[in-house]
Amino acid sequence: MTTAPPQTPQTSQIHMVDLFAGPGGLDVAAHWLGLAVDGVEWDADACQTREAAGFRTRQGDVRESSAADFPDATILAGGPPCQTYTLTGNGDGRRALELVKAFAKRMATGEDVSAGLANLGDDYRTGLVLQPLKWALHAAELGHPYNTIVLEQVPGVLPVWETIEEALGGLGLGYRTVSGVLHTEDYGVPQTRRRAILIARRDGEAKLPKPTHHRFRLGAPRPADGNGRKTWVTMGEALGRKDEFKVVSNYSTGGNTERRGRRTSDQPSFTITGKWTRNRLVTPDAKERDLGRFTEGEAGRLQTFPMDFPWDGKARAQQIGNAIPPRLAAHVLAAALGWELDEAALDAAVDSPWETTKGSSPLKPAPAE
Repeated sequence: MTTAPPQTPQTSQIHMVDLFAGPGGLDVAAHWLGLAVDGVEWDADACQTREAAGFRTRQGDVRESSAADFPDATILAGGPPCQTYTLTGNGDGRRALELVKAFAKRMATGEDVSAGLANLGDDYRTGLVLQPLKWALHAAELGHPYNTIVLEQVPGVLPVWETIEEALGGLGLGYRTVSGVLHTEDYGVPQTRRRAILIARRDGEAKLPKPTHHRFRLGAPRPADGNGRKTWVTMGEALGRKDEFKVVSNYSTGGNTERRGRRTSDQPSFTITGKWTRNRLVTPDAKERDLGRFTEGEAGRLQTFPMDFPWDGKARAQQIGNAIPPRLAAHVLAAALGWELDEAALDAAVDSPWETTKGSSPLKPAPAE
């Protein structure tokens, strides 16, 4: 296991520690916003990508680090592994949901439940969803509670987030909390994906970010800009492709391979999962002639990573699919800090090469309150 010392932020920078940091979806957004970030990630492949992207990383298990290792951090962020809670996963987390919630309540009373969490269910990843709460409680014990907490996961984890809200509210530290499920296309991501978000703040009202784009509805005509929202972003627009194409999903209805989902280039993408390489690109006509597959850069772009983001290591498809879309992350982080984003500046940041933006702060958000 390799480690790197915590980043020393500039005087004007706010410092964030990102648990289960993966390849860096939250980190890209944080760098756009001018935050200093340290990520904790155990997967060697994701760490290779992070190193190539220039991110600060402590490689290792989050259970072997603690809030004391990052004393300057005032923001705690994290996206614990989702595999046991997804509908396509093994279901261990969903079956253990009530136990997970019970453990969270016991943790809030000061009880050490580490042994129980390690043996929760058949998959150790199920209990990792409560590691951010453990870090938050430890920071409070040290006398330096986080000012801001941001958590994200699949929608099935929302009941856990709601229980963590209760736990934080009972600490007497002034946390105000909110949680809910966000649709990525509502924030300009060219992909339909849902994420359960929790925001907790000690220095202001906790609010989820306001949608900036219209919701995609299958079969409905594309809405025009209006009512304070832009129309949803298409795959063709995001990829800068002039040719028309159709995406045939790897997933089918009822196991019937003849009933695989289809999206056209003038629609948002399906959710980019770790199996996106199995999706086929075909011509939009009835013959559906083969056009190959998305490249890593294109799949990352549908996640709103810069097209030149330096994916590295093995299992790159899984890294891309597991990441939170940076554009959504930027909206969530800004809302958690009480900042208002400039959408034009965000568009420019998403469209700009990573090599030109990784060392700068292209977004200069203003306080929203």
